[in-house]
This record gives sequence, structure tokens and C-alpha cells, in this order.
Amino acid sequence: MKKALIIGGGFAGCSAAHLLTLQGNWAITLVESAPFLGGGCKTLYWGGHPYTFGPRHFLTQNESVFAYLNQYCPMRRCADHVFQTYIEQDQAFYNYPIHKDDIALMPDRDEIRRQLANRPATIAPSNFEDFWLQSVGQNLYEKYICTYNKKMWMTDDNTKIDTFNWSPKGVTIKEGAREAWDTAISSFPLANNGYDDYFSIATKETTVLLNTKIEQYDLPNKTVVLNGETKTFDIIINTLSPDTVLNYAYGELPFIGRDFIKIVLPVEEVLPKNIYFLYYPNKEVFTRIVEYKKFFRNDTAPTTLLGLEIPSNKGRLYPLPLKKYRDLSDRYFADLPDGVFSIGRAGSYRYEVDIDDCLEQAMDIAAKLR
Repeated sequence: MKKALIIGGGFAGCSAAHLLTLQGNWAITLVESAPFLGGGCKTLYWGGHPYTFGPRHFLTQNESVFAYLNQYCPMRRCADHVFQTYIEQDQAFYNYPIHKDDIALMPDRDEIRRQLANRPATIAPSNFEDFWLQSVGQNLYEKYICTYNKKMWMTDDNTKIDTFNWSPKGVTIKEGAREAWDTAISSFPLANNGYDDYFSIATKETTVLLNTKIEQYDLPNKTVVLNGETKTFDIIINTLSPDTVLNYAYGELPFIGRDFIKIVLPVEEVLPKNIYFLYYPNKEVFTRIVEYKKFFRNDTAPTTLLGLEIPSNKGRLYPLPLKKYRDLSDRYFADLPDGVFSIGRAGSYRYEVDIDDCLEQAMDIAAKLR
């Protein structure tokens, strides 16, 4: 049996363990610093309500990835799910991303249309702000993008963001019936405990070490120190930020975290039927509100749970979309020796990596190791 070490027990780590297990010739050890598997997709409870740390619906355009997850974690398709945002200066809710049909409802619609008519034929942006100004004009940028982005990345200047192909939802101004994704599958687990059963299934034949941190890394020799013992593996699959496992050789890669506020309200549901969560691009401190009953449809309590997300320095959740940090992460990736892989949002140091991408990355590695 070949020996594999997986660092981190979130979606990327658990799916990598499962896909190697299916090959039948791997002895797998998974190390997780938390007392549970699943990372941000772990189902937690407050006031009797199940919730995850932020909305963790599953979006993919890859049917085979959906089929794989659905086989082990039966999913409910959420084709009715739409996004909305509250624009304070209009005192109105609109679709998100920016939708062409909503412009007619805006008090400054004539100026917005003038700005859209005067957009350059070819977009050649130098930074995030420039991209959006050229794409949608000043008014829509200020309504939807400017303050939200500053909150999201805890910056006072959007021109400092010099990558811009990751947001929001792949479009600038949407047309058509579905406000977010036209071709993607949107889904969520049927089970009351969300994805938790999948994490158990995926690691059933894996040696899982919870509440455990690796004390020392020697990636060139595929060797680590665990609980005071030196252990060597045939491969290592990392899901932590690459600076961590390479001993911060080039400096630390920055992340944005979240403070998470839970509120129980004395009504069965708050948001309209098809609205699962809302974006807030104004001066309020939070960026998003989620109503978890929309995802956990088996929650029949007479109360409901809302989650408010506030950007903070707490936790290493979102890699910064700045070219200098992406370039720095690429230096780390270049130093990974053969047989050492780095996957997942943190492990790839890419904000745009989501659950489906974690599964695809794990599938790619498993295919290479067959």
C-alpha cells in the first residue's frame, strides 16, 4: 500500500481522501486542526437551527461533478434560487448581479442609460475600479460595486485591486430570466445535517487525526512531524495556504476573515420564497444576510435563523485578489516538489475556487495517481 498524507479536512481534503480510497491501494492519513471535518461546510446549530458558516449551496456547470457528489450526498436542486441586493440610495431591492430589467425601475435611469451608451467598445481596464467603471458606468458602479468591494476586501481604494475577472457571478449586466447562473446547477443537500454525511463517507477508510497540527514540514522528502513522530509519505495533498507548508519562505500570504453574527427571529420565515440570501453594498458593516431555512428545508421550527457576515481579520478564509499576492503564491507553488499537491480555496490561493472546484481538483489528482 502506498501512503498518502492529506493536510486539512474541508471539502478538498475529504474528497481527495475519498477518491484515493476508491482506487483501493492507498493508506491515507488526514490531519485536521479543528475538532470536526468539513471546514466552512460543516453543519452547526444555533437555536435548534442548522446552519453553515455562510451560504454553502453547491454551484457547478460540470454534470459529472454534480453526479459524483449526488451519489454520496443526495442533493436538492434549487432552480428557483435568485440573488438580490439592497441599494440604500434608491431604498429598493434589485436583482444581483446588476440586471438590465431593473434599470428601468431606478430613479436615475436616464443618467445610467446615458453612461451605458457611452461605454468604450473595448474594455481595457487597469484595476478593479476601472473595470467596473468601463463596464457599467459611474452610477451603477457606486450603487452595486464600490462600497461592497471596499467592505469585502477591507480596503479604502478599489484601484488597489488589480485583478477583476472573479466577480460578481461572471457577468457585469445580466439579461434573461435567471438573475445569477443560466447554465449552472444550483443545489443543496437533502439531509438535515447538510454535507456532514459525505464527510463521514469520504473518510470512512482514512485515518483521521482531529485537533491535530503538523509540527514540522519537510516537503522535499515528503516528511512531516506529527505528535512528535517523524512520518514519511509517498504523496502529500495540502489544502492549507501554501506559505504554511513551505515555512513562510517568501513571507505570509494575506487573507480576509469573517465575523459571523447569528440572529433568531420569532417567525417561521423572513425572506420571500425564492430569496435565500441578500447582498448589502452600502455603509452597513455586513456584506450579506443568509436565511438558513431556505437551504435546510427540513427545518420546520416556528422560528428562523439569520446569519450576518462582517469582513474582519478573524480567520484565513478569502485569499486577496491582488496580483502581487497571486504572484507570491505562484512562487510557493513552483517550490512544491513532485508528489506534493496543493488544492482547495486556500491551497490554490484563489478566491474563485468553490466547492465544485475542490471536487474537480481532487478528481484531477486522483486521475494522475491511478
